[in-house]
Amino acid sequence: MSAPPRALRLLVTRPADDAAPLVAALARLGHQASSEPMLEIVPRPGPPVDLSGAQGLLVTSANGARAFAARNSERDILILVVGDASAAAARALGFARVESASGDVAQLADLCRRRLDPGGGVLVHVAGTRVAGDLGGALERAGFRYRREVLYEARAATRLSDATSVAFAQGRIDGVLFFSPRTAESFVALAARAGATPHLTRATAYCLSDAVAAKARAAAWRRVVVAERLDQESLFAAIARENGG
Repeated sequence: MSAPPRALRLLVTRPADDAAPLVAALARLGHQASSEPMLEIVPRPGPPVDLSGAQGLLVTSANGARAFAARNSERDILILVVGDASAAAARALGFARVESASGDVAQLADLCRRRLDPGGGVLVHVAGTRVAGDLGGALERAGFRYRREVLYEARAATRLSDATSVAFAQGRIDGVLFFSPRTAESFVALAARAGATPHLTRATAYCLSDAVAAKARAAAWRRVVVAERLDQESLFAAIARENGG
């Protein structure tokens, strides 16, 4: 009989608002998880987003949905989101019409092409100061009108916490979860600055995509594991497979 999966000591690198439910979900699976945000989400002050003539809202991060909700009381507009985690966040904020591309920016653009009419009104993308991919270009090539509203800034962390540095030095971290290339790249740089790079060889990097893994591989890990699909459940499944589950 095979041994049951063991509890892993995992580090979550998502921003604080996204990390909290992820840490809780990992705890329900029997793991010990802690948070080391690689990005701080800083909302930008401003008036409500102008939705006149808009046929839909585009969300490529749960942070976009939160920032929009902080400015606007509107909850009935159609929202097309990049992934299921962002969809869950939007629904939790009270948005009633939410559709998920369950993938990346390219799949979100494809969902817009299938679901919406280029002549039906502008698509408003609520986002941060930095975005991944070229959603606007893809939609404009398909004949849509696109407008990006910058509602927040994602500021990169400048150092690893002392608690995380000590945990790596003492071999108390089995794996690190990465959801974006930017956070993986930032973590590798901060680990080097903290002198923690040699200790990464005792931990596994769990990456949401090949693009994320490419940044993580700038350091030497015990293993680099990539989820089969671009969603949290697939990343959890990858963790379970590596852990004998």
